[in-house]
Formats: sequence, structure tokens, C-alpha cells
Amino acid sequence: MAETSLSPWLTIVGLGEDGLDGLSPAAVSAIAQAGFIVGGRRHLDLVKANPAISLAWPTPLKDAFPAILAHRDRPVVVLASGDPFFFGVGSLLAEIVAPHEMTVLPAPSSFALAAARLGWPGQDVVRISVHGRMLERILPHVQFGARLFVLSWDGTTPAKLAALLASRGFGHSRLTVLEAMGGPRERHRSALADAFEIADIDPLNLIAVEVEGGADARVIPFTPGLPDDWFEHDGQISKREVRALTVAALRPTRGETLWDVGAGSGSVAIEWMLSDPSLHAFAIEENETRAARITRNALSFGVPDLKVIEEKAPAGLGGLPDPDAIFIGGGSGDPGVVQACLDRLQSGGRLVINAVTIETTAEVFALQARLGGELTQIAISRLDRIGGFHALRPALPVIQWTWVKP
Repeated sequence: MAETSLSPWLTIVGLGEDGLDGLSPAAVSAIAQAGFIVGGRRHLDLVKANPAISLAWPTPLKDAFPAILAHRDRPVVVLASGDPFFFGVGSLLAEIVAPHEMTVLPAPSSFALAAARLGWPGQDVVRISVHGRMLERILPHVQFGARLFVLSWDGTTPAKLAALLASRGFGHSRLTVLEAMGGPRERHRSALADAFEIADIDPLNLIAVEVEGGADARVIPFTPGLPDDWFEHDGQISKREVRALTVAALRPTRGETLWDVGAGSGSVAIEWMLSDPSLHAFAIEENETRAARITRNALSFGVPDLKVIEEKAPAGLGGLPDPDAIFIGGGSGDPGVVQACLDRLQSGGRLVINAVTIETTAEVFALQARLGGELTQIAISRLDRIGGFHALRPALPVIQWTWVKP
């Protein structure tokens, strides 16, 4: 590999609330020698940056990137909070500046400081940021006995999180709000979620949560097959046993994208996304009422990033990224939908169609005869009463076709 002679011109300095006093000699020297300094207004004030050579982050933050690149002929310093590559600006800068052109001098992250303050083993704590993100993203991580570090958006986040936990049956969870850690304004205060009255919270805060729930607490399990009545639906929902087998057939792996075509309640797309935080999904649903319901369901299960496309397939598929997996639970009777999905599915991708009616069953048999793949009949029976006795009442069988694109 060819070597480059370009020396590092960008230094990313992780900064704590103690400002210059907490920095290493190398970081202090980099700031002193900088020809251009970029950071938040608070960061610039902490290091007493010269206004003549400083730029406060604009909104959106990426608008500052052209100015940073324009100064690459001189030493540039970017100031960041704590560890620049842990929910920080470092990963964004790495998209425009090669690693050999930058020097990174991290400080302890907020998560590291919180673990040190509370004596919690950091490797056992779930760490999540809701800064600029939906608060409901925390819900899949709210498990009995779990410890969470939640990086806040602002001073209102702790009370909102407490209310969310209480509404889900986790009112006995203890929240510790750690404010302005590492500086002279540092403060720690605790309260239970259902008795949270902490006020005047510094915008710079992290919430440590010790999860404790009652008998009514709704814990989202790690396996697919969530109870049907946990979803809002109008009957258009893949039943829990069939849904579990469907998600298994779709075989989600890290970073993949699903199309849920004719999504109904969105249950398959939601359980796909719950499999791993890196997964993406698009729920295509032409019915306005159902589309709105999918959005509510996604929020309720802590996957607010599920994208709902309120349009009829195949027209609604046009602007979407090519998927790694496709589930057709509604609309498979339209040959144009199936062909569009066959064409757009990536090589190695999985297509799963569930058929119940005679017409769609005939279609999947024809597809299997033409393309191969697996056909499986899923027959589920549930306990029911017949007079004074009990019997297992069978549900309509589902024919499932699973195909992997060569």
C-alpha cells in the first residue's frame, strides 16, 4: 500500500467540564498552536479560545465541515465532549478526514465518569443516547434488573424518562441524574420514576437507571412472537406463532434492511427491528388508518426509526433502498408486486410470502415450481371451550414460501 506524506493537520480534543485543567500537555499544546478552532460555544469558552480564529458549531453541524477542510493548510483543533468517538463528533469527521490526517486525544466519556461515580461495572451497563433521538428507543433495553446509562437531550429528559418508565409499569425504577460531571457544577440527585420531582436540571446531564418493575410491567422479550394484543390492529396481523416463524425465515443479520409489503399492523417489521438495533425496515401500507397505526405500534415497542410508506405497492417501492429481506403478508395476489420484489431483492436476500387463501396459495405453489425455494405449512391450534369441555381449535393453516435469491 502506498504511503502518504501528509502529516496530521486535525486534532480532535476530548474536553471535560474542568476545561484546560483536565487536559494532557499534548492537548493543551495543540490548542495553543491551532490556527483554527471549532467547537460548541461552551467548549470554546472552557478553553478561552481566541474568537478571531474560532467557529462555534452551526446547525446543522455538518455545515462547518467545508470551513474545517478549507483550513487544512494549518493546525486545526476540533473540541468535543469526552470521548469524540463515543456518540461524538469524531465519527462524522472520520467520514471526511482520513485517519492518518488526524490526531485524537480523548477524555473520559460521560459513561466512564458515571460508572466511576456510582461504582457500576461499565461493561454490564446498557449505554444509550437519546440526544437528538426519540426517547422511546430506550424501551427494548428496559429489562428487570438492568442498569442503564442514558445520555440526555436536555434538562427536560429525566422527567420525561421517568414518566415513560412509570407508564410502562416500571415506576419503582431509581433514576440518578448526574449533572455537569467533571466540573465545579457537578451534582447528583436520585428519585423513583413514579415520584420524580427533581427540578432545575442542568442541560448537560446523564441519567443512570436501575430498572425495577411491578407485576404489570411490560418487558419486551428478546425473541420474536410478541402477544397479538400488545399491538394495535384491526385483525390484519400475522399471529404470534406464525410471526415468530416468519421472522426466523427472514433471518435478520446485522445492518440489514427489510421491506414489509402490505404491512397491516407492522408487527413483522417491528419484530425484525427488535432483533438488533442495527436493523432497518420499511413498512409499505396503502391504507391511511393502518399506516398511522403502524407508526404508533413502532413507537410503543421502541423502534421509532421504522419507516412507514403510505402508498400502494409496487409504486411505493420505487424510492426505497434495495432490501436484504422482503416479507409479503398482504398484496401477494398482485403479480406486479411479487415481480418488483423479485427484481429488487439483493443477491443472497430472503423473500417470504405467507398465503392463507386458495388464490394466494396457488400463487406461491406456482412460484415454488418456477423458482424453487421452500414451502412449509404452518398449522396452529389453540385451546378453546366446547360446552363444558375443552378442545384444540385449529386456526386457518398458513402456507409459507421462503426463497433465497441467487
